[in-house]
Amino acid sequence: MSDIIVLFAEIVNSTEKTTLRQLTVIVQAMLAMSGRVTMLGISRWAGKGGSYRTIQRFFNTEIDWQTFFYRFFIKHLFRSDATYILAGDESVITKAGTKTHGLDRFYAGLFNKPVPGIAIFALSLINVSTRQSHPIQVKQVVRTEAEKEAAKEKAKKQASKKTKKGHPKPGRPKGSKNKIKTDVTLTPELKRIQEMLKKQLSLLANTLSVTYVALDGHFGNNNALQMLRQCKLHLISKLRYDSVLYLPYTGESNRKKYGEQLNYRDLPARFLKAEHLDGNIHTRIYHLTALHRRFAQSLNVVIITKVNIKTNAFAHVILFSSDLDLAYDKLVDYYRLRFQIEFNFRDAKQYWGLEDFMNINEQPLTNALNLSLFMVNVSQVLLREYRQSIPNAGVLDLKSYYRANRYFAEMIKMLPQKPEPNLLSLIFSAVVSIGRIHPVKIPLSSP
Repeated sequence: MSDIIVLFAEIVNSTEKTTLRQLTVIVQAMLAMSGRVTMLGISRWAGKGGSYRTIQRFFNTEIDWQTFFYRFFIKHLFRSDATYILAGDESVITKAGTKTHGLDRFYAGLFNKPVPGIAIFALSLINVSTRQSHPIQVKQVVRTEAEKEAAKEKAKKQASKKTKKGHPKPGRPKGSKNKIKTDVTLTPELKRIQEMLKKQLSLLANTLSVTYVALDGHFGNNNALQMLRQCKLHLISKLRYDSVLYLPYTGESNRKKYGEQLNYRDLPARFLKAEHLDGNIHTRIYHLTALHRRFAQSLNVVIITKVNIKTNAFAHVILFSSDLDLAYDKLVDYYRLRFQIEFNFRDAKQYWGLEDFMNINEQPLTNALNLSLFMVNVSQVLLREYRQSIPNAGVLDLKSYYRANRYFAEMIKMLPQKPEPNLLSLIFSAVVSIGRIHPVKIPLSSP
């Protein structure tokens, strides 16, 4: 357990020593255990100092997870020579019953419909060079009654628009006035995210400067853009495929702002930056500054079109940023990097109990959610060291290593005489091989 103790040694100031000692026992158990990651399951694998009552005390303790994430990142994951962007995304965890804190119906992309469960919103720092995402803050999404009512009203309006026949009267409604598009009223969702961003930026202020936040297409709107500009950050996101974009007006009139409307099937050749043919698919990348009537400012837009040269089938994606000086290749790359946070959610659900917890009260639930994402960072650090011996090792290999250490330690205690170190290494390597994905080709020592 000494390596886990050393791992947390530098962040002891951010929490009480008792809590840190409990966390060390819990992390060791989670690395070794198989089956569902619940409080009872952890206590069965924790050994000395990890009784079920101790695990309960930990999960009912108020912990400053935000500082904890930050200190761990700075000590073990931060590289001063690297470029980082922030990414944010929501993840839905399905739950049955009626008593779990924050239980509601949330839209889950996996099921393509709203499902009963809880939702979390996470921020992560993504290293552009290593292309690895590190969770840095996690918060449960708890919607207020007013927010639920607003969502219902919005759904009703959208449904009524679909049922109405004919086209609305063209032109501007009588009596309407100009609105200042930078003066936006933030939704409760955007307020939550802005609060998270402000707290994170205050922590990172003296260590790391972040300019861009990559968010999915749900945030491809003026309100989200203005929310980030209020934090002095730039948005990288995606517009709807049917968004109407215009070139800036370049004529003599001072009253006109919008120029030619873009036709995505016939974009001006002067904006073409790259193209390639992959089989029957012809891909083109266009880069330009464009205007959208619902946005307060010009947008840095990258349009990626794909055409099947045999069937003439056409598709396109519209990426954009509020930073007009960002190069098109970086804009595309940064948006692609946003998906790395999905791998954090995948690992947290598959290995670290994000879908296994049985907690229903607010504090234990908060600790369970944060612990599962925190373990993603812990495993990244341990894997980085482990891959020096086993280059292709993954999380399952890491878990088999710590599980073997648990079995190995219990077995050695039963021997009347401790074997020689070489024999111990061979025995341990044989035990580690059980349940691994990648075979062990060299003798390994116990952690």
